Amino acid sequence: MTEAAVPLPSTTRVRMTGRERREQLLDIGRSLFAAKGIDATSVEEIADRAGVSKPVVYEHFGGKEGLYAVVVDREVRRLLDRIEAALQGEHPRELLEQAAGALLDYVERDTDGFRILVRDSPVASTSGTFASLISDIATQVEHVLAAQFKKLGYDAKLAPLYSQALVGMVALTGQWWLVARKPKRDEVAAHLVNLAWNGLSHLENKPALQTKRK
Repeated sequence: MTEAAVPLPSTTRVRMTGRERREQLLDIGRSLFAAKGIDATSVEEIADRAGVSKPVVYEHFGGKEGLYAVVVDREVRRLLDRIEAALQGEHPRELLEQAAGALLDYVERDTDGFRILVRDSPVASTSGTFASLISDIATQVEHVLAAQFKKLGYDAKLAPLYSQALVGMVALTGQWWLVARKPKRDEVAAHLVNLAWNGLSHLENKPALQTKRK
């Protein structure tokens, strides 16, 4: 008497809606781009992680570049939204503290997103994701500085220069802190504000380089 064959349980793959699949690919792409960068990430790897064929990735995004662009757009919006929501004070120092804190909070809580923004678009470049992001943030800070410059009798036309300098300082510190992670976030923010604010509060009306005065 032969033993009856026991059928193996079937492994049915759960079908996703188009929106669910798109979100899955975005999550996978975000993780891979943060860890390896866009150049070292392949469509094959993305598809393999998602358990789909390469044509599915092309169908949704046209390739890894399209997927990367959507991931970056989301991160830029996430960071800008966080900074805009943080700017609740009226005094310029409060706004400076809130902006620095919001950026460092993003670095701490959304590390993968920040890695993506700085990995493939260095802050020092004249174009690209992070440079454009810094410019967007600086534009929001610019009108605050311009108002203060007018009150103090300084040239308000220089507000864009100072806003770029201030925001760039915080952004570069954020890149360093991404690796160092010491001191704690609030302490880093306090030191940034200390340098920026105490420097701004003692601005010379018409500064000149010391080496040029000799």
